[in-house]
Amino acid sequence: MPGETREDALREAASLSSRGVPSILTMLGENVASEDETRAVVDEYLGILSEAAELGLDVEVSVKPTHLGLDLGGGLAARNVAELAAATGGRGTLWIDMESSAYTEATLDLYRELAAEGGNVGVCLQSYLRRTEADLESLLPLSPRIRLVKGAYAEPPEVAFPAKRDVDECYLALGRRLLDHFAGGGEGFVGFGTHDPALIRTLARDASADARAAARFEIEMLYGIGRREQERLVDDGVPLRILISYGEAWFPWYMRRLAERPANVWFVVRSMVR
Repeated sequence: MPGETREDALREAASLSSRGVPSILTMLGENVASEDETRAVVDEYLGILSEAAELGLDVEVSVKPTHLGLDLGGGLAARNVAELAAATGGRGTLWIDMESSAYTEATLDLYRELAAEGGNVGVCLQSYLRRTEADLESLLPLSPRIRLVKGAYAEPPEVAFPAKRDVDECYLALGRRLLDHFAGGGEGFVGFGTHDPALIRTLARDASADARAAARFEIEMLYGIGRREQERLVDDGVPLRILISYGEAWFPWYMRRLAERPANVWFVVRSMVR
């Protein structure tokens, strides 16, 4: 994290932009308890979009549905996401992040509703979930904008693949399915959210083999993680976007992630050593 405030995040977004690298900003937080709390979150993201536009930055935002009221029902989260999507003014994508598997179906329903209305929204899919292959197939007719990640929440083995090898194989298969969809004339976009050098090289190579697919993908990496790989991608001309997290809720958010899935600790340590 560059810091806790919007100004910290936008400063780093501007620094990345000066090197030709666009960004995605997300404010940490989840599971709000009231509509007033969601209003504060919406206003914060509206501030990001407004200030980024004033600065001429290529900045997208990524939101967590429970941060915008998914637990509260009544269509509150859908209204909040739709408001933010409209505020982008067609500049980039409003990304709907994916949380634990308990929210997968509701999150996909939210995305389908907004995508059907023509909103410039995208959704995150997690390759470690056993259901994701079927979910992707169901979304392809919508010309989807997908961020593909491996997944970082603790899930039971009947829900998610427990072995890293299976998660990686599923990631590659899902990525290639999307690239084949584009190469065959299908519309949409994919952001490959991974720090795995082997997957990055393979999927970037596969995408570059077809002009239609090459125009519909980017690699998405976390701020401060894998900087050498990020520099290599920029030097090689591979489209790259950096996700920058910020916010005062960073400590409970990260502690919850680490407690849920201790393997996340080793991911960070390995990345720092590299």
